[in-house]
Amino acid sequence: MEKNLDRDDMRELITGAVQSDAFRRATFAGATRGTSCEWVRVVVRPIDLRGQRHFQFAYQGATKAVTKNFLDGEVEEPIDELIGYGFAGVHITTGAEEIDIRTSRKGLVHVGRHKVKEPVETPEAEAHNRVKDVPLPEGKADVLLEIMGIATPDGRVRPTMRAKFTQINEFLKQLRHVLDDAKLHDLGRDVSILDCGCGSSYLTLAAHHYLNDVLNIPSRILGVDVNEEVIRKSAERADRLGADNLFFECRRIGTVDVQADIVFALHACDTATDDAIAQAVRSEARLLLSVPCCHHDLNKVISAGGPSEVLRPLLRHGIMLQRTADLVTDAFRALALRIMGYRTDVVEFVATEHTPRNLMIRAVRVRELAKPQAAEISEYIELKRFWRVTPYIEKVLGEPFQQLVKATAL
Repeated sequence: MEKNLDRDDMRELITGAVQSDAFRRATFAGATRGTSCEWVRVVVRPIDLRGQRHFQFAYQGATKAVTKNFLDGEVEEPIDELIGYGFAGVHITTGAEEIDIRTSRKGLVHVGRHKVKEPVETPEAEAHNRVKDVPLPEGKADVLLEIMGIATPDGRVRPTMRAKFTQINEFLKQLRHVLDDAKLHDLGRDVSILDCGCGSSYLTLAAHHYLNDVLNIPSRILGVDVNEEVIRKSAERADRLGADNLFFECRRIGTVDVQADIVFALHACDTATDDAIAQAVRSEARLLLSVPCCHHDLNKVISAGGPSEVLRPLLRHGIMLQRTADLVTDAFRALALRIMGYRTDVVEFVATEHTPRNLMIRAVRVRELAKPQAAEISEYIELKRFWRVTPYIEKVLGEPFQQLVKATAL
């Protein structure tokens, strides 16, 4: 059913739908008519906050994103503000219907409404064969996997995407494994996540879906990358998913002013991994999951000399020098995180047939910087002396870290 409305009727329709018990989601987007508006998209959804019904307004602009929460009785004013901006399109979902409101360039308001399909009340029979315990199981229709091109509409994983499907699930397992240790279940607010070097955002989208829709942990994710094209495509996927609290910006790692609870650095190239680690430490993030990619920095300076002369037979071969430099780089990173108050493990998070870059640095913040571990600092100093290098992680962590190392070295 479609009909025209005047502005007052439109305001009454939107406000009534949002305040109804059946309200699920509203998206305001499209060109604004006759107003100056810094937002390109605003998503409204009901949330339960400390036992009370609130409405969350997620504002997405060209260069920033803001989230505000309002009590049930406070929602009319921000809704009126959104209507006043004159967004060309408003889409509202309730438990009973979909409402599509479009405003033409001439100011005419067209409304289309159709009922949603009835929810399936009878659950599917449990599969006889034991289903593998993975966060996003195969054989079950999942709109996220479908939109990412990993699975067909009926849940079958495409043969060419099998490695990516496995990688996503193994990453989510690692995330699930440390959520309790990082005390992220009961923050009383959305978990703030920064994905550094998000690239094509497969893991970003998967983490958002898994936390919000599977584990019911309200989470807000900002993905940053220097590649404008992958950011554009990631934002388009987020729009197709209708994902709340999922934003993307074209930014360089280390330049984002975000106080993150979790930092991801998944295949950030070379020293960009170090920049992401430093961002996590500055944010006092509770959790860091990093999968380093290419390592060039130490590979250029490591050589057999001084204490490491005994390793000359190993280091004279280019491929063996490269792999040694990779391991030494990640050892420095793990030690630096321990010094800065993180319980740190380096684990293999997926088999090498799925990706050769399969080491993960997993760090959970467990103590204040004021209580450094002298033994770990001594290990770090001895490692520097052996290889006769200063790793980039020391430079990017800056004076607080350097002072700790200097004080122990004296």
